[in-house]
Amino acid sequence: MVRLMPGLSLVTLLLATVPVLLPAAFQADAADIDHGRYLFDAAGCLGCHTDKENKGAPLAGGRRFETPFGVYYSPNITPDRMTGIGNWSMADFLRALRYGENPDGENYFPVFPYTSYTKMSDGDILDLKAYIFSLAPVRQPNLEHEAGRVFGSRFMVGPWKVINFRAGPMKPVPDRGKKWNRGAYLVEALGHCGECHTPRDRLGGTLEHQHMAGTAKGPGGEAIPNITPDQETGIGKWPDADLKALFSIGMLPDGDFVSGGMAENVSNTTGKWSKADAEAVIEYLKSLPPVINKIKKDKKKKTGTDEWN
Repeated sequence: MVRLMPGLSLVTLLLATVPVLLPAAFQADAADIDHGRYLFDAAGCLGCHTDKENKGAPLAGGRRFETPFGVYYSPNITPDRMTGIGNWSMADFLRALRYGENPDGENYFPVFPYTSYTKMSDGDILDLKAYIFSLAPVRQPNLEHEAGRVFGSRFMVGPWKVINFRAGPMKPVPDRGKKWNRGAYLVEALGHCGECHTPRDRLGGTLEHQHMAGTAKGPGGEAIPNITPDQETGIGKWPDADLKALFSIGMLPDGDFVSGGMAENVSNTTGKWSKADAEAVIEYLKSLPPVINKIKKDKKKKTGTDEWN
């Protein structure tokens, strides 16, 4: 007998096979391309979908991601009709971000952080697509993943999603202010910060009791710091000014600068936040439950992806 997670029914599972129906508000002419550009940066699309190390074209895919389960390559998300997503409808785009499925209904591997993007609003998904489809198409075939029979099976992602994935946009928390809710949206949905800053179990599911507490084994083997407000092992002692300096130019409280994945993130994402959004993120992060989890810093090294602009 299959035992389902609390709150999960067979109806929920069967919905995955039903074609995605778009809200009436999803009209192409209603899209805001300028806002889509801001969302594109906030979501970190450029870094993951560009093989900068090998001088790949922006968004043409091919970036290598080494994980405990195998090697995965990011896909081409330019509007090329042959090798990219140029033939995707709005429903296809929504299905990818909201449900983690391709246009044929097959599961995406959770290297693609749809577990966070699912929390985006319908309007933001519309605007993001509009911006990406305004860019130049690049013809570049996608690379095959190197993940073996089990972890390279899209079918096997289904059981993983039953345990680790809940689809649907974020809802504002009524007893929190607009600023806090905006920060939560940037961190948990667009910025998908927990995908890197939260430790994972042996099957790649996030350990929610250690949400944002960092991990010694992050993407690419990097040590990822604790960003909960714990006083000793997190950011609890950081004044707002230090966090603003981190987000804007990547400078740490000791005057050093971040490298590796966070340097890329500053260049592509946090450094492009508006002042109001940076302040909203700070308010949200400082409201999180503090978690004691000391992460030993990696020796600083230049990765070749530190500078993007």
